Amino acid sequence: MAKPTTVRTWATPLTIGAFLLMAATGILMFFGWNTGLTTVAHQWLSWFFLVGAGGHIVANWRPLRNHLKTRWGRVSLLCFSALLATSLFAWGRVTGPQLERPIMTALVDAPLSSLAGVAGMAPDDMVRRFNAHGVPADRQRSIRERSIRHHIGIDRLLGLVFLPDAQS
Repeated sequence: MAKPTTVRTWATPLTIGAFLLMAATGILMFFGWNTGLTTVAHQWLSWFFLVGAGGHIVANWRPLRNHLKTRWGRVSLLCFSALLATSLFAWGRVTGPQLERPIMTALVDAPLSSLAGVAGMAPDDMVRRFNAHGVPADRQRSIRERSIRHHIGIDRLLGLVFLPDAQS
């Protein structure tokens, strides 16, 4: 007769596997080696880690409660809660994530003629590149307008500008 499936049978392996994935992708991102889908994998597959950790907490609820009654348990919970709260503020520093949205908006909303200058190419060359990839373009319209009108993702269109060799 087969053993019944318990939370522990899936939560522990899921937590371990997802932790290894998060650790590996986190290290790659820390050192700037986040080519391909490293960042996407880190962000989206972290949900598996959360599900596994949640199951692991459920499976080990009594030991966790007992641990949190100890001084070390309370201190560790307090320290990591304080670190989390502290990380939510910029503390007067300009950070990359703060800059990404306005830069992306400026690029996406700029006319192709302006975007061509940022990309270091002639506006007519950029229009030709878009047309060669089946995206009707002119110098006055923006990436956002192209995306809406032709139902093409903004990232794909920006890829035509900044990563032309990566386009199929």
